[in-house]
Amino acid sequence: MRFVDTSVLLYAISRDPAEQQKAARANTLLGSRDLGLSVQVLQEFYVEVTRESRTDRLTYEQATALVDAFRRFPVQDMTVGVSLAAMSTGQRFHVSYRDATVIEAARALGCDFVLTEDLSDGGEYAGIRVTNPFSGM
Repeated sequence: MRFVDTSVLLYAISRDPAEQQKAARANTLLGSRDLGLSVQVLQEFYVEVTRESRTDRLTYEQATALVDAFRRFPVQDMTVGVSLAAMSTGQRFHVSYRDATVIEAARALGCDFVLTEDLSDGGEYAGIRVTNPFSGM
């Protein structure tokens, strides 16, 4: 199973002409059945798409409908165990707590890969591999 980071969800709804290749790739990915995500990813998505300074800002209703739709994938809750593991992973691999939480949520869901732009493509974090699905775009 592959874990989807926030950027994939954001590109999937992007209307920016410069991001249309990434939007197409993100939507292709979201058509897969072997994906998982976390409450953190859903929260970050909601915050980003409803941000007042965003030119293509979504309404509360639009954003929550999308969050609800993304729940078709397995969603890892934020637990004390995930949080503590993320603290350790952040220290061990010198990554931000946010990125470490993505890694540990992926591990808790049983994912082998994290799809993200935020970590090094091809990086490996104690059994969790990182793939940038937008590499070369």
